[in-house]
Order: sequence, then C-alpha cells, then structure tokens
Amino acid sequence: MRRLMLLRHAKSDRPEGTDDHQRPLAKRGRRTSPLMGTYMAEKGLMPDLAIVSTARRAKETWKRARSAFKHNISRRKEPRIYNASAKAILDIIKETAPDVKALLLVGHNPGLQDLALRLIGKGSQSDLSRLHQKYPTAGLVVIDFDVKRWRDVSDDLGRLIRFETPKSIGDPADVR
Repeated sequence: MRRLMLLRHAKSDRPEGTDDHQRPLAKRGRRTSPLMGTYMAEKGLMPDLAIVSTARRAKETWKRARSAFKHNISRRKEPRIYNASAKAILDIIKETAPDVKALLLVGHNPGLQDLALRLIGKGSQSDLSRLHQKYPTAGLVVIDFDVKRWRDVSDDLGRLIRFETPKSIGDPADVR
C-alpha cells in the first residue's frame, strides 16, 4: 500500500513588487501551517518523504508544519511542482523510490486539486463533494493506493481517506 498526502501551501501574502515565486506566507498562513502539521502528527500522518515546491510560500508552509513532527522527515525541493498540471505532478509521484510508503507533496492549486480528483476512485462522498467545490489553502488530502510501486498509481485507483482544512479541524479564525 502507498499513501499520498497533498498539502496545499498556506495562505500567502501579495507584497507589491514581489515575484509570485517569492511570495511569503500571510499572517493566517503562518498560523495555519503549524496547526496542520500538529493535526498530521496527532493522526499519525507522517510522511517518509516530503517533496516541496520551490516557491517560498510552499517552503515556509512545510517548515512550519514540519515543526510538529518529532522524527526526521526527508525533504526534497522540487521546482517542477510550481504551477504544475496534475499530469506533471503525477509524473513526479511516479518517480518516487519504492522504499517510500508515505509521500507528502506541498504545492499549489489548481494542480493539486485536479490531481486529487483525478486519482480518487473511492471514499467519503461528503469529503469528495467538498473537494470538488474548493481546495482551500493549507488543505490536506490523504489518498491510499493498493499498489506496490509509485509508478503504478493511476486515475481512479485511490481511496480518499480524508480531506481536512484548518477550518474543518477547528481553527475558528480560518474563514476560507
């Protein structure tokens, strides 16, 4: 079995004159990133490897979320995730080494949402309906696959295990 976790970067700021790739997290993003990391750690959602977009907001999201884990988690920066299509992200997933059982990708929309919807074949209809409507910043999708190798992951093979957002796990200040 393989577990894929997709974490959309947390809410980012848009400082004037800042290139999109260099946009930092906004105050809300700095608060929700560790909240999502704590949630993941408490629920045993620990990745063997985190593949993180090179965009500043994605790197900051993972750095803050990562602080909730007690164990070392390997991380790889991946420029191909930035502004990537679902197909491009899936190609990255398929390259993952076989010893990685739980993989986390920290990236962007619309690629992550499109990928999740493409891969999910089964799961909670209410979670799937929410995911179809919106994949908010700092949202986490967990998909399990009954495959032996990452290269065998394909459309409709995944089971949606959970779709959580800062709001769904109890952050009353997160209104989006």
